[in-house]
Amino acid sequence: MTKKLEVISPVDGSLYAERELADERAVIALLHSAKKAQQAWAKVPLEERAHLCTRFVDAFCAMKDEIVPELAWQMGRPVAFGAGEVAGFEERARAMIVLAKEALSPYVPSAKEGFTRYIKREPLGVVLTISAWNYPYLIAVNSIVPALMAGNTVVLKMSHQTPLCAERLALAMEKAGAPDGIFQIVHMDHVTAAKAVAHPDVNYVAFTGSVSGGAAIERAATGRFIGVGLELGGKDPAYVRADANLIHAVEGLVDGAFFNSGQSCCGIERIYVHEKLYGDFIDAFESLTRQYVLGDPLDPETTLGPMVRPGAAEFVRGQITDAVRAGARSLIDEAEFPASRPGTAYLSPHVLTDVTHKMSLMRDETFGPAVGIMKVASDEDALQLMNDSPYGLTASIWTEDEEAAIRLGDGIETGTVFMNRCDYLDPYLAWTGVRDSGHGCTLSPFGYEALTRPKSYHLRTKT
Repeated sequence: MTKKLEVISPVDGSLYAERELADERAVIALLHSAKKAQQAWAKVPLEERAHLCTRFVDAFCAMKDEIVPELAWQMGRPVAFGAGEVAGFEERARAMIVLAKEALSPYVPSAKEGFTRYIKREPLGVVLTISAWNYPYLIAVNSIVPALMAGNTVVLKMSHQTPLCAERLALAMEKAGAPDGIFQIVHMDHVTAAKAVAHPDVNYVAFTGSVSGGAAIERAATGRFIGVGLELGGKDPAYVRADANLIHAVEGLVDGAFFNSGQSCCGIERIYVHEKLYGDFIDAFESLTRQYVLGDPLDPETTLGPMVRPGAAEFVRGQITDAVRAGARSLIDEAEFPASRPGTAYLSPHVLTDVTHKMSLMRDETFGPAVGIMKVASDEDALQLMNDSPYGLTASIWTEDEEAAIRLGDGIETGTVFMNRCDYLDPYLAWTGVRDSGHGCTLSPFGYEALTRPKSYHLRTKT
């Protein structure tokens, strides 16, 4: 009997889409075809690859009007913000196309008499991209475009919550005129996905998801000696120094905490505020949070949509309840947001003070619209608390002193340090994490290193 995946929409709990899951035999056949296609694709000049990828991006962006409501139905993001993911996809894709020439150019050391020496970067083969649901297009593009530009072929497995996103990407690639086999999508369950990771036709795995999911991917790849890029979770901190622009910090951090209903690996989950600004910061943060409109994501007036599923909302409710029982103070009354009801995916934004690092809310990933705020007396106190986490994806510092931001940044164990902004990926900078946030790198010229292998040429020209 053929297995199926069902997309239950967080909008109203209805069955939005249903797709058949590929069995192991079908997946192996697909991987074989990707391997065969890669041999020809690797010989295509870089300029032609760039033309194809550019047409792919153009075709994708042309479908924006269909993509935005599909995103709302599949994972709950308000249509008011859906176009932002299309724009972000375009920005990252076009940047990686531009960066390819530099990143993939041979390295030539200083001249040595009688020898020609250089290092080429060669494609790995087949890249298996396993993408998450919270930013399905933004996550997938980080590996898809650079992998193709480098001469690899790509097989994409999208989250079961957002299978139509994979199909949109496949349609865009078809419209771009891509050769058969260089980009394919597959819907498969976790068991079959693990077998795909272990299959010899797969040469690299780019995974975005939970820490437990990353551990499962590493187990499946054990003994394969292939690269595995893991972008996992975060408990990203922010520090508001005494010299910060208060209004700018509040506006940036409220958005960083609650955009996408807090369902972002690099969203703000804990904030440390210098005692000189603490009272004013709390008042302004609380006031701005109350301006959110929680409701149907298909309504253009909605600014906070549902979480991905009721179970996710219940997890966050549990963290909040446990924190309050342990002495935290919740500043937002859920009754102010009528759509927020237990048993549904709808959850109001929550701001908690009097929190400590003994609470799960300040220690474990929340991945929802709840943030804890603590008062600190100094930069040193803030630095110690920011590093008190098993994660290390991003950290933001809000200050008018760039030197102080750099000094603090040097002491923070994280992949990205922001000053006066947060929750953003610049495609010209490396996207990476430490500890439980994973390993590997995407975007920037460095993102090409994992998707290629160096090959040295050491040629004696005089004998």
